[in-house]
Amino acid sequence: MQIYKTRYIPVGDYFIPVWTLPEEPRPIGTWGRMRRDYLKEYHPVLYSNMVLRGTLWTHLADLNEQAQQRLETIIVQMKTAEGVTEGLKARDPLAWAQQMNNIHARAKEIVLHELIFTE
Repeated sequence: MQIYKTRYIPVGDYFIPVWTLPEEPRPIGTWGRMRRDYLKEYHPVLYSNMVLRGTLWTHLADLNEQAQQRLETIIVQMKTAEGVTEGLKARDPLAWAQQMNNIHARAKEIVLHELIFTE
């Protein structure tokens, strides 16, 4: 068990703890914000524990990077499997855009279920 030395400042008749959280220079991005909102709404105890330990921001930044990498990997795999190429883009730009939008939407759903909306 780790013992913390906390400073307190007197405010009237009360002593208020002075807590400083570690700085995380990495942004949490869209995926991190979605994960934060999910934890806050559906797992408030876990969210509170992570906030109090100072691990929430690091968790969200790591997850944002993982989700972005996973999304890019899935999109490349789906493009290859479905034959969406630069040749199609040159021949029929509208069909290419339609298929890319479809692939992106499906890949986003996969990432949401695999990484964001999990315990």
